[in-house]
Amino acid sequence: MVTEIASALPVIEAHGLEKLFRENLAVANVNFAVYPGEIVGFLGPNGAGKTTTMKMLVGLLRPSAGQARIAGFDIQSQPLEAKARIGYVPDQPYLPEKLTASEFLEFIAGLYQLDWRIAKQRSEELLRIFGLAERKNELLGGYSHGMRQKAALAGALLHNPQAFFLDEPTVGLDPRSARLIKDILRDVAGRGTAVLMSTHILEIAERMCDRVLILNKGKIIAAGTLQELRAGTDKSLEDIFLTLTGGAEETELAEALR
Repeated sequence: MVTEIASALPVIEAHGLEKLFRENLAVANVNFAVYPGEIVGFLGPNGAGKTTTMKMLVGLLRPSAGQARIAGFDIQSQPLEAKARIGYVPDQPYLPEKLTASEFLEFIAGLYQLDWRIAKQRSEELLRIFGLAERKNELLGGYSHGMRQKAALAGALLHNPQAFFLDEPTVGLDPRSARLIKDILRDVAGRGTAVLMSTHILEIAERMCDRVLILNKGKIIAAGTLQELRAGTDKSLEDIFLTLTGGAEETELAEALR
């Protein structure tokens, strides 16, 4: 399932990333890499530091310490080179409500200085894939949450990014749309893109991801394939996650109160 990565260079790199908000160390010495063709799940409880880490990697937050690199380019000292290779969809993407889907993708193409003929062809393809072709001339402000999410994904994929970041991509989507996004992510990874995806839905991570990173209280406490994390047991990813993050005690308490 994973592209051969033994000799490949990493696309996404976090080296000693830290983020301090006043006196609160939200992210502490985070180190990992994502290689071409991988889908890596970024897991952790609420407030673990997943979104903060992701924002440092895409250049939306400046690290208090450490370095983030995209395809070998430092996100802080070489932002244009790094960001040109990034596709990013936050958990609540902002879309210009007064633009149509077609106009939005045209705007994105202009930002990345894409050849207009190639961009138009790619836009039409993405609109078709995401089921938006028949409503491409409607204002984004009138779209449902699921449609807006798919429009945001189309915009993030328009320039064929080398590094693709998704923060809770399936939240609020119906099962059919969620399945579509999962299929598209696997196709994107199959073309060599490195994907880092945060999710609270452990079943999605278990089925889709080649490796997972578990973050808790700003630190990576486990990393590896599901087989490596199981270490010879038959535990589910949910069981492993709850044990590592302290959620097992809460589950036991809830069972006792029933």
